[in-house]
Amino acid sequence: MDYELSYVIVSPYTVAKGRIGGVLSRLLTRVDLELVGAQLIAADKEFADAYADILSEKNDASNTSARTLLSEYVNNNIAPGVDRAHRTLLLLFKGKNAIRKLSDICGALYAENRGIESLTGETIRDTYADLIVDPESGKVTYFEPAVLTPRSKTKALMTLRLLARWLVDKPNLVQNITYENPEKVEKTLVILKPDNWQFASSRPGAIIDIFSRTGMRIIGMKVHSMSVAEAMSFYAPVKQSLEERLAVPMGKKARESLMEAFGIQLSRKSEEALIESFGNAYAHAEFDQIIEFMAGKKPSECAVDELDQPGSVKCMLMIYEGEDAVRKIRDVLGPTDPTKAPGGTVRREFGSSIMANTAHASANRKNAEREMEVVHADANDCAQIIQSYLAIDSEE
Repeated sequence: MDYELSYVIVSPYTVAKGRIGGVLSRLLTRVDLELVGAQLIAADKEFADAYADILSEKNDASNTSARTLLSEYVNNNIAPGVDRAHRTLLLLFKGKNAIRKLSDICGALYAENRGIESLTGETIRDTYADLIVDPESGKVTYFEPAVLTPRSKTKALMTLRLLARWLVDKPNLVQNITYENPEKVEKTLVILKPDNWQFASSRPGAIIDIFSRTGMRIIGMKVHSMSVAEAMSFYAPVKQSLEERLAVPMGKKARESLMEAFGIQLSRKSEEALIESFGNAYAHAEFDQIIEFMAGKKPSECAVDELDQPGSVKCMLMIYEGEDAVRKIRDVLGPTDPTKAPGGTVRREFGSSIMANTAHASANRKNAEREMEVVHADANDCAQIIQSYLAIDSEE
């Protein structure tokens, strides 16, 4: 196998502080690896104990104190607290030498590389981690690693095997908090569209960073390739809207163009026929372009037995939760046309056209429920990705 699969676990503290975007930006731009999976998890004691045991594995000849520090951190912070489990983000990357590359960009733990003057901001831990050591006793008084990633293939495989077993029946939405006013709490869907993933870029992370400023809690995330069937269902209301907005004006324009080109008069009945034929055809062509943009292929180019297959382009799904979540997320997203969006909004900063406007957010609570159902927001294929990799690795 000419590639490796490895992981980065973003700590509960980093997730809670809204730093996912910054971490992801660093990972996407500093390593030539493909992000193939993302899932927010709420680790139970069983998982935390097993992962802590892997990190403190006695046969590992590497830095003993670092192993102990990480193992204790997992037991104290990734394991559930007294009243609830914690949100932790799992990111899966694949590519050549993935383990070494992720380890390098995540950065070192220990004091010789953690002094203030030695920090450069180059690695993720330089920027987001903290390790404070008492100068007299030499004991660690505070430790927050920000991210965890394996430094050897042995440790990577051990953890991937654990994840492959543990993730199978775990939900994709982490609902681990009780709200004071639950009736006011909404869930809303955000999609980072395929134009963000055409090449290595900090855009996805920067966009997530903007959404984090709303104060809404991110409770679900996954990398997703929308099928043609999903895209058609998702954008079905848009198709109807396009027919209503475009069919009549385009039919009338076609009548005027034909009369001018051929010097003839066409009746209103002819105009109605043009609206029904050319006008609707134009609207449907616009709809097909949206489907191609989101799934990588037009419906007319897709065989019936391929409609439900994952598309050739990818996006990222995120589910946010909180009071008035729909409005707050849409406020920072901005209107459909990026040129009309206020400064500081996602679409103003990153959108390039009405179609390639970088992100989608549900318009209301009802739409959010429908859209999350269409894209199976409650399901995640990280377990299958890991299982497939382990099956190939074992054969070799």
